[in-house]
Amino acid sequence: MAATRKSPKRPVPAVSFDDMTPSAKVAYELLVEYTDLTPSVNKIMEAELSESQRLTAIEAFRSSLGAIDDPFRDPRYAIANCGPA
Repeated sequence: MAATRKSPKRPVPAVSFDDMTPSAKVAYELLVEYTDLTPSVNKIMEAELSESQRLTAIEAFRSSLGAIDDPFRDPRYAIANCGPA
């Protein structure tokens, strides 16, 4: 009998999607599509940032995924360049 492939588990949000902050929604969507990015997404989401800074950083990180040479692919860069406090 051939082994069946299991699909990766989708992250289960602690709150409903509608109740999430905008940055949490982006993070959730990223993790649904790219589970291997969990450490990078967590680094951004756990950084000491305001919600608007966190949203800027996570959106810049998401936008960079299609470009190999984009510095925002590094979550540390996205955090450091997310705007004024």
